[in-house]
Amino acid sequence: MSNAIATGLHILAAVVWVGGMFFAVFVLRPSTGALEPGERLLLWGRVFARFFPFVWASIVLLLASGYWIIFAGKGGFQNLPMYLHLMQGIGWLMILIYLHLWFAPYARFKKAIAGSEWPVAAANLNTIRLAVTTNIVLGLLNAVIGATGRYWG
Repeated sequence: MSNAIATGLHILAAVVWVGGMFFAVFVLRPSTGALEPGERLLLWGRVFARFFPFVWASIVLLLASGYWIIFAGKGGFQNLPMYLHLMQGIGWLMILIYLHLWFAPYARFKKAIAGSEWPVAAANLNTIRLAVTTNIVLGLLNAVIGATGRYWG
């Protein structure tokens, strides 16, 4: 039962993180194009302030549930199928990209917003978009690996 709970939490955390990024890049971003630059950047600031705590919670849940599954459900790394090693590696890469995003371009973005430095904020928003788009690709790849990996042979 605990592995079922861990798996459920793992999937929910992944859906929140990857789904939120997908929505931001492919739905919200194109929809903000008609806004004035200052208004658009302020909106993104509010969106990030609400979404990023969910990303932090998702990361904690993904790590806790993933390692619970590995150690309690699979007996540790020695018996772990290759697809789970791949998922773990991709997951850590996503976390590292997010940490960079948080501590570098997002920190500069927040500072620029606070000072109404719209060109600086816009440049950092673009950097954030590139990092998030990379994480969308990695997250979707991880979802496919998670869903199909047990059938690889």
